[in-house]
Amino acid sequence: MSDGDLEAIKNRLTKARTQLILDKPFLGNLVLRLPLVAADSWCKTSATDAKSFYYNPEFIDSLNKHQVKFVLIHEALHCALTHFSRRGNRTKHKWDLACDFAINPLLVKEGFHPPIDVPIFQQYAGMIAEEIYPMIDDNLNQEPMDQHLYDDQANDDSKQSDGGMREDQLQQDPKPQSEANEGKQGGSSSLAQQPAILRPDEIEKLATQWQKNLASSAQIAQQAGKLEGEFAKLIDFFLQPQVSWQSLLAQYMSALARDDFSYYRPSRRSGEAILPALKSHQIDITVAIDTSGSITQEEVDEFVSEVNAIKANLSASITLIACDDKLSEHSPWRFEAWDALQFPASLGGGKGTNFIPVFDYVDAQDRACDVLIYFTDAKGKFPEREPNYPVMWLVKGKEPIPWGAKIQLQ
Repeated sequence: MSDGDLEAIKNRLTKARTQLILDKPFLGNLVLRLPLVAADSWCKTSATDAKSFYYNPEFIDSLNKHQVKFVLIHEALHCALTHFSRRGNRTKHKWDLACDFAINPLLVKEGFHPPIDVPIFQQYAGMIAEEIYPMIDDNLNQEPMDQHLYDDQANDDSKQSDGGMREDQLQQDPKPQSEANEGKQGGSSSLAQQPAILRPDEIEKLATQWQKNLASSAQIAQQAGKLEGEFAKLIDFFLQPQVSWQSLLAQYMSALARDDFSYYRPSRRSGEAILPALKSHQIDITVAIDTSGSITQEEVDEFVSEVNAIKANLSASITLIACDDKLSEHSPWRFEAWDALQFPASLGGGKGTNFIPVFDYVDAQDRACDVLIYFTDAKGKFPEREPNYPVMWLVKGKEPIPWGAKIQLQ
């Protein structure tokens, strides 16, 4: 590709960014934060390391002007939503897909046009990557639209997310960022090499910077009266302080522990001073687990571990119930306040989901529990009436609940 061709392609990207600034100032300002860098053959489509927008000139040349805007925004949103700092211990390939699946339906809903071969999974519309991740089949034969360069692939034994890269290209030693960006975007010899992955301290600094970028871009768009729709909701969500479901569950259960002062008449032998005494009330918690097959064993283990950790700080007895369309054959399992919450060898299940048997069981007991915590995807048959005891739903996915409190699993 000649120097003139490369310059013409870069001009197309620049023109698209300018148009976004005028029409969609929120998105345009985010896109403007990423310098445009033409890449050599390692980049099959587009890519980002949270510092720059890398692109394959031939790929950009194959797109129409609407698709060019889509690709620019796609990379900018990966950065603005700090996808590069949120993977944790999740497998890279599946996380990369979850990030793409979170962004693409949002852009389509806002009227942007994706490249022809990019699938749009509307069932994930309105969901964040953490919600989408557990819903993706591990065997899904799908590649991300782009390359996410910020992650350490060497620490991930899972399938690589390379956006079409060959194994021999992955094994090449990447050049440092400064060297990769050297030179003008002239001949092919000056096209950027693949940048080095981000260091942990870089990830932390970039995450902070992109949160500021998100806030400032939103402010600019609001002042122009052009911040609305799904992006307004998105900003509200990501700029508000985030609390993990583990913390919310701990706060909820701690509030139920009725430790209070008692002012009952003391014994005559207690002395002249009358002081309030701290009395503890043991709480009775029923924990129900949806075993219909939508909740993985790993997720159940994590949930039980969290409940056990919280239980250790409370005076609480636990009744554990497993249920799909009926109670598990060996349910319930009872653990007193001094017992460790040990997970049964097998919960059975794998059929449909019906929540009613769990509530029928609780209603049949001599006294109602202090709280029922139900771990589920909420895709099932609910009782028609809300019970007279608190119900906390830990929900995986986007399904609504008819009553009770809800903690969204991420």
